[in-house]
Amino acid sequence: MAALAGGPDPLFGLRNSFYIGAYQAAINNSEIPNLSPDDVVERDSLVYRSYIALGSYQLVINEIDSSAATPLQAVKLLAWYLSSPENKEMTISSLHEWLEDPAIGNNPVLRLVAGIIFTHEQDYNEALKYTNAGGTMELHALNVQIFLKMHRSDYAEKQLRVMQQIDEDHTLTQLANAWLNLAVGGSKIQEAFLIFQDFSEKYQMTSLILNGKAVCCMHKGEFDEAELLLLEALNKDAKDPETLANLVVCGLHLGKSSSRYLSQLKLSNQDHILVKRASNAEESFDKAVHAFA
Repeated sequence: MAALAGGPDPLFGLRNSFYIGAYQAAINNSEIPNLSPDDVVERDSLVYRSYIALGSYQLVINEIDSSAATPLQAVKLLAWYLSSPENKEMTISSLHEWLEDPAIGNNPVLRLVAGIIFTHEQDYNEALKYTNAGGTMELHALNVQIFLKMHRSDYAEKQLRVMQQIDEDHTLTQLANAWLNLAVGGSKIQEAFLIFQDFSEKYQMTSLILNGKAVCCMHKGEFDEAELLLLEALNKDAKDPETLANLVVCGLHLGKSSSRYLSQLKLSNQDHILVKRASNAEESFDKAVHAFA
């Protein structure tokens, strides 16, 4: 929520830590005095989303009770969704019910969670039904990600322009700019690298920032440098799916075995697109072998 005109934003640091992937720092620095009731709800939402990002789904499910505010209920629903494949159908059914409720359906955190869940489901049109109207920087940033997944960099660029008009220096605006530059490629790769480099100089180094720099290096063909960055990211979070996936790709280009990273990725994130592609390739190979047997 925006701070009062001219006043400091008490949640700026917490929000920023979450955006750059410093989830434990967000949790550790969440004891902020003299917050308004709305700020308390936003603070708690960010803290619980940080726990979700760290894989502590059950903690979130256990701590948020039925009397909690709508944003917190939405975050709990996200934890349910991510905690187990068996929960997905029930979660999506509940999500549709809540979104159709005129009393809460337009809540920005609920719409954000809907966008995240339907993006996970690769149902991008359904996600956009709830995110496309925007209303918060996070919703605009999610729109950029969705449009890029749909290979519509033209629409992603329009969303980025909206974010730049609101706040050009906002961390999410800068991140969205980097994502778009990576998608466009060519000379824009160096611009993306400079954004992640600026983050690494200003903020705590996180897996998100290191992966951003590494992907830029990979685009430039600098796979040795990318590998060093990714190994540093792996030291920070050994289960981060993007780090593991990028190490697999990096290993292939360097002629190194990346089967261990792929095995780790399968254990930590069965739904990752790289795992699905590898499984499909294995199935196709098995079918080809049986056809010639």
